[in-house]
Amino acid sequence: MDEEEIIQRVPSRDSIGKQAAHVPEIDYAAEKKLVRKLDLRIIPLFMLLYLFSFLDRVNIGNARLYGLEEDLGLEENQYQIAVSILFVTYLLSEVPSNLVLKKFTPSRWISFIATSWGIIATLTGITQNYAGLIVCRLLLGLVEGGLFPGATVYLTLFYTKRELALRVGYLFISAAIAGAVGGLLAYGIGFMDGVAGQSGWRWILIIEGLPSVVVGIATWFLLADDPETAFYLSSEEKHLIKIRRARQLGQTASAQEFHKADVYAAFKDWKVYAFCVGQFGTDTMLYGYSTFLPTIIKGLGTWTTAETQALTIPCYTLGALSYVLMARLSDIQQRRGLYTVIFGTISVIGYGILVSDASTGVHYLGCFLVAMGLYVTTGLPLAWLANNQPRYGKRTTATGLQITVGNISGIMAPFLYPDSQGPRFISGHAVTLAMVGMANVIFAFMSWYLSRQNDRRKRGEEDAKFANMAEDEIAELGDKSPRFLYTI
Repeated sequence: MDEEEIIQRVPSRDSIGKQAAHVPEIDYAAEKKLVRKLDLRIIPLFMLLYLFSFLDRVNIGNARLYGLEEDLGLEENQYQIAVSILFVTYLLSEVPSNLVLKKFTPSRWISFIATSWGIIATLTGITQNYAGLIVCRLLLGLVEGGLFPGATVYLTLFYTKRELALRVGYLFISAAIAGAVGGLLAYGIGFMDGVAGQSGWRWILIIEGLPSVVVGIATWFLLADDPETAFYLSSEEKHLIKIRRARQLGQTASAQEFHKADVYAAFKDWKVYAFCVGQFGTDTMLYGYSTFLPTIIKGLGTWTTAETQALTIPCYTLGALSYVLMARLSDIQQRRGLYTVIFGTISVIGYGILVSDASTGVHYLGCFLVAMGLYVTTGLPLAWLANNQPRYGKRTTATGLQITVGNISGIMAPFLYPDSQGPRFISGHAVTLAMVGMANVIFAFMSWYLSRQNDRRKRGEEDAKFANMAEDEIAELGDKSPRFLYTI
């Protein structure tokens, strides 16, 4: 057991030994084997779900290159509206979806929304006009909105705070794969233009939507609702998960139940809103870059559609690798803010290059720099906030709010890159630069503030506030407990 775990469990510096005795012992070899099993049973399924979810959400960008606007008669900014309107229902569904996750059970609920978005995404390929496209995008956002916040909360049921960032990171790797593979798929499927009298963009949407239906149905049978009902875990492994939970301050049995008071606590915590605003800034980059990278790269030179798609792949690959490395390092060191700000700064430099009057090669370098920070700056804060909410009700609400506010940027982002601003899109790059810069300032402040709070708690400066409370009452305070140390 490391020093941080001991410090978190003591009422003051003078009683370390007494409290440490109550920390459950653990078989570290068995724990390592357990985590490997969880990774094999949980992560691949969620990676597939998020990969197809992200692909179905942003493949409209590739469909655009194969005649979507011309066939549907889109005019002026109607394409941008079609892209952004998905996020209206997407963000409205995120918090409610998290709140009903336990009621309907994760396996049933996630299976339902995945199968639904697969059907809707597939049928988008047969729409005949602008109105039909808008309806499909609204419905797609409604059912897709619950996946990412639900997956984030679900992972906290099985993994500890020292394991979470990397596992959330696997979802962002799926997004990067969707970006890279989506271009290749679109290029290959584009050759079906004219098959059965249908345009290439229709086949792109139809074929890329069908896998979601298959994975959604499979989720009903493959996803366990919680550790206690996980069919692939032995009784010893289920007990080990309980021990792992007990070793984290605030993770009491009661804290893992849904309490309305915890929901209200999330809405009243200013720190949650700070993370929400920061997430809005980084998500502006995520959605603008993910949706319009093919358009941005095409404007850098005289590329064919195939060349444009190919040039997006190295950018997404670099983004995925950067996140895997930083998520792992962040988990080990339990430092989220430092790496969020460093890689946010790298993205800011990338946008600065894109805004500058430079050569095509230098602008393409800017795309790489943006990609380096893209998933790190977007993903680490999601694990960061979840780490600091040991009580389930507050954690699920706070995570839902963070992702909801962040995704509001998805409504704005498409309008940062109108055709009239091409091929350089200077205004869009400049606004995104400013939004990521704002997020950097917020996350740097939160890292400093939480570190300062930890120092106060280590010195026992907040103990007096809870002098009249019993130890079991203090254990139920969650992140308000003077024993709890924030991840910074």
